[in-house]
Amino acid sequence: MNQIMEQLNEKQQIEVKRQMDIYKQGVQDIIPTEELELKVAKSILGNSPLKIKLGLDPSAPDVHLGHTVVLNKLRQFQQNGHIIQLIIGDFTGKIGDPTGKSVARKQLTTEEVEHNAKTYFEQFGKIIDMEKVELHYNSKWLSKLNFEDVINLAGKITVARLLERDDFDERISTGKPISLHEFFYPLMQGYDSVMLECDIELGGTDQHFNILMGRHYQEKFGKEKQVAMLMPLLEGLDGVEKMSKSKKNYIGIDETPQEMYGKSMSIPDSLMTKYFELVTDFTPGELQRVKGDIESGKIHPRDAKMLLAKTIVRMYHGDQAAEAAEQHFITVFQQGTMPDEIPVMEWSGAEEVSVIDLIVELKMLTSKSEARRMIANRGVKIYGEKVEDANLRVIVKDGLIVQVGKRKFVKIKK
Repeated sequence: MNQIMEQLNEKQQIEVKRQMDIYKQGVQDIIPTEELELKVAKSILGNSPLKIKLGLDPSAPDVHLGHTVVLNKLRQFQQNGHIIQLIIGDFTGKIGDPTGKSVARKQLTTEEVEHNAKTYFEQFGKIIDMEKVELHYNSKWLSKLNFEDVINLAGKITVARLLERDDFDERISTGKPISLHEFFYPLMQGYDSVMLECDIELGGTDQHFNILMGRHYQEKFGKEKQVAMLMPLLEGLDGVEKMSKSKKNYIGIDETPQEMYGKSMSIPDSLMTKYFELVTDFTPGELQRVKGDIESGKIHPRDAKMLLAKTIVRMYHGDQAAEAAEQHFITVFQQGTMPDEIPVMEWSGAEEVSVIDLIVELKMLTSKSEARRMIANRGVKIYGEKVEDANLRVIVKDGLIVQVGKRKFVKIKK
């Protein structure tokens, strides 16, 4: 390391430090940090970009802020001229990553993989420059392996090492079955790194075992070992569980500016600095200032959250939409008035209808049971007045305004 650093001039040494400060921001673990710094130094000295790998088994194509934690880190590497390698698991996706699963995952079909991958690309383009990304499908090399190749690959890892995985160990201890093909998932992910000669692989902390397989197999095949960069998992709006669509605690990057801003304002105060660090495009200097202002009380938590919400909307919808979303929030929630622009829906149903049927017909909620719960929680308003009775009958007139929750408004047109 010292020999490489000695070959750098002062300007190059400053550049190494600048990049390292950016890459270390928000990272849970770098294995090992010294190798990352060495790779960055060699890249600058030789004017050769690093290859940064992210493996994807596209089983759920709806991207939310939790997914962007890793994507934001990819963007930082891309902005410094490095090569992003997206590995689409059209082969491994048919097996399914067993990480965190108490049972084997459903194996995806080729059609499902292709559909989900296309959706991912469209959404990733909001964060990284997809025109400068290397796209690889691992079936290109994995489908060509014959049985002898597979045996040789399996011979480079011990069963004891594979059983170190927490999910495998837990399933064995509880008597739950493990199919033999599941053991091959981390082997194939490691082989991806061999084939593409990756310098760095990114992933969440739940991918620790899989990513280290890349280092293991690169060494076994005589390649320079990749560095593992593990990003923390982002808690959702409940402040407890990992952000997940199934937990309904997520902020989707395709949501409307108003919905995105409103959801961001419900992020727990205790998680604000973590969100600033992991999901915004703040520089290390900007991040340090915001953290300092929050900790010292120089900025009120509400104002800090409004800055966070506006930043998130700006990143995915632009400055103008962010300004409008903030004004909408101030108007509706801080001043308690109706928004200037309310979605209009034509009504062709009965002139008198139950409030529950009205809510469902307007598609403000998806079921009658949800509508009943919302009314019980005093979350439904007609003309700004809270609905107390779930059996209320509503005379549907032109201009009728219905509000469900804090952010959903509809004006009836007849």
